[in-house]
Amino acid sequence: MPGSTKKVLGMILAGGEGNRLLPLTQHRAKPAVPFGGKYRLIDFALSNFINSSVYSIYVLTQFKSQSLTEHINETWRIGSVIRDHFILPVPAQKRTGDSWYQGTADAIYQNINLIEDGDFDLIAVFGADHIYRMDLQQMIEFHVRKKADVTVSALPVPIEDAKSFGVIQVQEKFRIIGFQEKPKRPKPIPGREKEAFASMGNYIFNKEFLIDILYKDAEDKNSSHDFGKDILPKIFKTSRVYAYNFRRNRIPDLTKKEVGYWRDVGTIKAFWEANMDLRSINPEFNLYNKNWPIRTASYGTPPAKFIFNEDGRRGQAIDSIIAEGSIISGGKVQESVIGREVLIDSGAEVKSSLIMDRVKINKGCKIKMAIIDKDVEVPLGTEIGYDLKQDKKRFFVDKESGIIVIPKGYKFS
Repeated sequence: MPGSTKKVLGMILAGGEGNRLLPLTQHRAKPAVPFGGKYRLIDFALSNFINSSVYSIYVLTQFKSQSLTEHINETWRIGSVIRDHFILPVPAQKRTGDSWYQGTADAIYQNINLIEDGDFDLIAVFGADHIYRMDLQQMIEFHVRKKADVTVSALPVPIEDAKSFGVIQVQEKFRIIGFQEKPKRPKPIPGREKEAFASMGNYIFNKEFLIDILYKDAEDKNSSHDFGKDILPKIFKTSRVYAYNFRRNRIPDLTKKEVGYWRDVGTIKAFWEANMDLRSINPEFNLYNKNWPIRTASYGTPPAKFIFNEDGRRGQAIDSIIAEGSIISGGKVQESVIGREVLIDSGAEVKSSLIMDRVKINKGCKIKMAIIDKDVEVPLGTEIGYDLKQDKKRFFVDKESGIIVIPKGYKFS
């Protein structure tokens, strides 16, 4: 992987509340939400930075950040000998006023001292809660080659789907000539009438250019202080602003299905679907790529175990992911994702569900189309997902998908 000679500082925006993921975000920031049996959402962004040889990273936190901060401190220590190799969580400190972060640009502005004081050429401002693999060096090289002031990562999406995104208009050489926020009639990519460019909310800025536009935006009382909504639509006519086609990004051992894979798991339905994809025979997102690993915490837990128990029942899992430390003791798991140190007892059945760490599912339980957060014990013989009317009386049921969500530490009455 060729590396850029430019010095790059990563600023990962991890302060969102994630209200659409409630109750999973009731006690934690969205980037700290568990995913795929053993990961947190932020692990994907951080892995992309480290795999891309970007080792100077600030993670800007804000709401319910304790779990996220602990995860970063426990998992993402990359040494203290080399000065510019660090991953540091930065809590909202209200350095520039009395308010919390008002938008993506304001989050960076309130921490502008970290940029001004650092010896960097480029600033990579990325989100913390999307699922994808990306070699940042290829986007950086594109930015340098185009002599851009700003480069925005963009994903080609079907024109009928583009209405849900911020749409970027480009000319033939990918210079940005317009922005549309969730337009009714998205403008297509030149020469590709069935596709439009959707902004992924990831940016590369020249350092001095970023500092200048942040100070100007901070003085604008009519601005909501957001890069996508306010700053970029104002500057593309007078500055060199380019779109980087994420679909052209290539990493080692990338599967055909994974080309252009990027998921915003901001709703319960999208979150559940992305998890369920991981356990399929040919998933769109391949966790088993050794040349571009997704790193996370290792707790020293033992391997998963499947027991043929005293009841004569065989523990089994079909088309499922089972994380370390879990014991399937005569239970049956189908098309599900099971986290760490989960116990599924004799005669229990789990189908099409996501079970997070340290959940105990007692004998005879039947669970379908559910997400059970950490540290929950499901009582003997409980049925979840088989009687929607009763489930709505007891649990949170997602209106869009009908998926049942049981929050962390829930106590059954």
